[in-house]
Amino acid sequence: MLPAFGHAKRNSRLAALVSGSPKKLKLLGRRYRIEHLCSYGETDSLFRSGQIDAVYIALPNNLHREWAVRAAKAGLHVLCEKPMAVTTRDCEAMIRAAALARVKLMIAYRLHFEAANLFAAQLSRGGQLGDLRFFSSDFFMQVRENNIRLKKVKGGGPLYDIGIYCINAARAMLGEEPRSVLATATRSRDRRFREIDENVAATMRFKDERLASFNCSFGAADRATYTVTGTHGSVTLDSAYEYVDAISSRVRIGEREQTRQFGKRDQFAAELEYFSQCILNNRTPEPSGAEGLADVRIIEAMHRSIRSGRWVEVKVTSRKRRPTVKQNIRRPPVPSEPDLVDVKAASQ
Repeated sequence: MLPAFGHAKRNSRLAALVSGSPKKLKLLGRRYRIEHLCSYGETDSLFRSGQIDAVYIALPNNLHREWAVRAAKAGLHVLCEKPMAVTTRDCEAMIRAAALARVKLMIAYRLHFEAANLFAAQLSRGGQLGDLRFFSSDFFMQVRENNIRLKKVKGGGPLYDIGIYCINAARAMLGEEPRSVLATATRSRDRRFREIDENVAATMRFKDERLASFNCSFGAADRATYTVTGTHGSVTLDSAYEYVDAISSRVRIGEREQTRQFGKRDQFAAELEYFSQCILNNRTPEPSGAEGLADVRIIEAMHRSIRSGRWVEVKVTSRKRRPTVKQNIRRPPVPSEPDLVDVKAASQ
């Protein structure tokens, strides 16, 4: 996210950095020429200073509610990473806090501004594939030992971290909300998975018996793909959820097949620019807090299904707003991945 501000200069400026690591503050502050640097204990002063208009929250999942509410009460707009929070109760508290303070709350679904995924959604919901029948997806990675994604108390686990991409994509492609879910989880003897599941397989049932299924794993070779299939054809995205690689699409309608490459782009700059546009033009963001709440409600239902071994009903409020091609924002890719400071990459 930090280098993305360089591609979002039209309306966004990186004004402050908050960290518990003095090393990060010193080195990153110098690298990005950040004016205000402070620890978490100094945030109340920063929030009251009038030097910032909005915050981007990339803290562990279990801290999203606390800091989103604190920022909103200080009159600051909030861009919060997904998952929005660990529970629906936390999500609802965040939505209430933003509404009471009359500030914008946006959840950082970067693919809502990415061309390949928006193309697939337009194709799926536009009828070119016929009546939609199935969504299927795989999202795998090898998570480094001791990474925060493996800590249950921090809101870790494959469903919250990568399964949410599959859930959100299925909802976007099918253009509706699931009615019930069935999920199962496994874990190997690998010591990384003492606290959380290693693999999750889930199925969502939509109206007219449409099905969406996916597998997500923290212990398998990298893979990120999905396919939407209708009565007339299908569309497949490879590297569908990635932000470093180019994304490829393959469309099959009848006997015709067409492939297309969507080049690398700075997906983080796109969501930054869109978020700032919403603030400056007083527009409700899409994706809003309601979008984040919907995914967390589904994840909670899947966890109940894992425990019970049964189908679980889901009651998600119907969403009128969906990501569309009008939200496509293209910014050039970051030339090279920046050096990490006081942290290791999530994947092995």
